[in-house]
Amino acid sequence: MHPIDALNEIAYLLERERSSRYKSKAFRTAADAVASLPPDVLEDPDRLRRTKGIGDSTYAVIRQALEGRVPDYLVDLRERVGVAGRSELRGTLRGDLHSHSDWSDGTTTIELMADSARRLGHEYLALTDHSPRLRVANGLSPERLREQLDVVAGLSGDGFTLLSGIEVDILEEGALDQEPALLDRLNIVVASAHSQLRMESGPMTRRLVAAVSDPHVDVLGHVTGRLVEGARGTRPQSTFDARAVFEACAANGVAVEINSRPERQDPPDELIALALEIGCLFSIDSDAHAPGQLSLIDYGAERAERAGVPADRIVTTWPLDRLLAWAHGDGVRP
Repeated sequence: MHPIDALNEIAYLLERERSSRYKSKAFRTAADAVASLPPDVLEDPDRLRRTKGIGDSTYAVIRQALEGRVPDYLVDLRERVGVAGRSELRGTLRGDLHSHSDWSDGTTTIELMADSARRLGHEYLALTDHSPRLRVANGLSPERLREQLDVVAGLSGDGFTLLSGIEVDILEEGALDQEPALLDRLNIVVASAHSQLRMESGPMTRRLVAAVSDPHVDVLGHVTGRLVEGARGTRPQSTFDARAVFEACAANGVAVEINSRPERQDPPDELIALALEIGCLFSIDSDAHAPGQLSLIDYGAERAERAGVPADRIVTTWPLDRLLAWAHGDGVRP
């Protein structure tokens, strides 16, 4: 295989298994370095080893690929990462409404995220970088978001649409952390709580109900905020009146996100069942912060299928025109 293909696949699989962002970045950097080299350097081991951006591990991958082998590193990684069993529901998904780029706390460019979504077979991807309150994630000020909109506008084509969006922070009183006039310009608004997750049940319920009652909101992101595994440790789920929150989602046509990240598995199974009973819509999203994480929707699809969520209740199975009509409230939402 070509060294560039090997290096990029390794980076992709490292991202899928949520490895260190520095490790995956090293392989992407090496792939870029190889792409810029003249052919004679690739044929000269000494010059290749001295090339900036190529270290010991990436050098070994490049040499084995040039020898016509699948590099050992890639063989081992393919076996270790594996692929989630593809559910029937996974085959009906057309896109993803929750992803991040290096404009906030993602690891790669908008262009690479869009290209990776296209390669994965998505018809659309919403870019939903964070809002300004979330400084630790380099949230977008109104000025930066306006600038980003110009970038997003030029990255659709060939049957793929990059949707403008935001993961807007839900403030303590339920307000949204971005200018309403800017939210009006976006295709998709995912609203999530990232702070004060241990609020008492009553205030948290009022906070979430207020957020999903805002006409700008399309998706309620990782509703409980829990973490069940992973490098960040674990975190208990927020407490709130789930029936009241999901009834507000159903009344306002807001989709409950089934967050596909293995460390979240949010909502828990019993809350998916409750939202289903109440009549909510759902959105199966990757919450990807790197290209390889876009494929995590495999896991979300498996969870939704096990929970018996019908495909037509999942907005990310809808064609783009129906999705946008719903998001814009054109006679689709209550």
